[in-house]
Amino acid sequence: MTDFNAQLAVELAALRKADLLRELRRVESPAGTRACLGGRELLNFSSNDYLGLANHPALKEAAVCAAKKFGAGAGASRLVCGSLAVHHELEEALAAFKGAEAALTFSTGHAAALGAITALLDRGDLLILDKLVHACIVDAAKLSGAKLRVFRHNDLNDLEAKLKWAAKQRSAVSGQRPARTLIITESVFSMDGDLAPLRDLVELKERFGAWLMVDEAHATGLFGKRRSGLVEEFGLTGRVEIQMATLGKAVGAAGGAISGSRNLIDLLVNRARSFIFSTAPVPAAAAAASAGLKVIESSEGEARRERLWLLVEQLKRVLIEASFPPPAVRAPIIPVAMGAEARAMRFAESLRKAGVFVPAIRYPTVARGAARLRFTVSAEHTAEDLAALAKALGGIANG
Repeated sequence: MTDFNAQLAVELAALRKADLLRELRRVESPAGTRACLGGRELLNFSSNDYLGLANHPALKEAAVCAAKKFGAGAGASRLVCGSLAVHHELEEALAAFKGAEAALTFSTGHAAALGAITALLDRGDLLILDKLVHACIVDAAKLSGAKLRVFRHNDLNDLEAKLKWAAKQRSAVSGQRPARTLIITESVFSMDGDLAPLRDLVELKERFGAWLMVDEAHATGLFGKRRSGLVEEFGLTGRVEIQMATLGKAVGAAGGAISGSRNLIDLLVNRARSFIFSTAPVPAAAAAASAGLKVIESSEGEARRERLWLLVEQLKRVLIEASFPPPAVRAPIIPVAMGAEARAMRFAESLRKAGVFVPAIRYPTVARGAARLRFTVSAEHTAEDLAALAKALGGIANG
């Protein structure tokens, strides 16, 4: 073994010893309430396909038609010759859905965050993040070069203190343009399933002259009259400068997106490096996302959302009966704290043996010693599926 591989082997051994080693699991089935792993069919309570659209006939048909019409790939970046009609149609639909002037799609949510934050901020600017924002936002924040501060999770007093600090820093900056202060939060937090106090955040950012970016990854499709997200639900459309979303969760397809003013989108087209220097997303994914938005906005979409919330309440009752009291907030993500990584791994393995797939969430996705099982449901789950989960949890508790 070369020195290169020997050093990597030492690092892998350390991860294994700390119960932090990850391995890819080969899934032989489409996204849905069942996952075929290792020749076994398991009940899947870990997917972000909240409305059950990833395997919806309308999305599959749209993807097939787009592939037949536009081919398997876009051929180039959007600014060369890869900006296909199917991408423009998706962005027009997304802007209308979000109540924004314009939208821009990216290959992934990670690329959307990276492109937007680094395009808008530079050295001398100020960036204030909720402590629990997604890793893609943290990565983008570090790359932007902006002065970075982190406020305690959903702590408005701590955020206000950081904004006062930013105001003093900003007044001392001189240059070609004023220094910018950007606050970033998620609307529904991906690992805890709690909600950001968006109304208060908007009031604070307006009082201090800051901008606000809201990651609606886990709220898009689920909240608001049009189901466009928590920004809509709280009546804040038009008061949030930057809305980020992913298209691979409730929308059922793949990709990321930024929505906002026309000027914002025009600037991103010119400065977002993850957009400029990437081959355009495949046509099939864009068409499937457009179809997903149509379903979400339809009466079927509302019926699926209502069914999802009913199943969320059923899942909470199952967890209460298993002595795992869930958070009171209504969200599609229900974490069950395990603490030690080894305990989370053992519990996840026991569930797999009982026919249920819920992987352990460990560091660095969450803090060390804060490992958990992250339960989610889909509108495609049934009451029988929840009963099977209850039986599995009961068997583990009594075993």
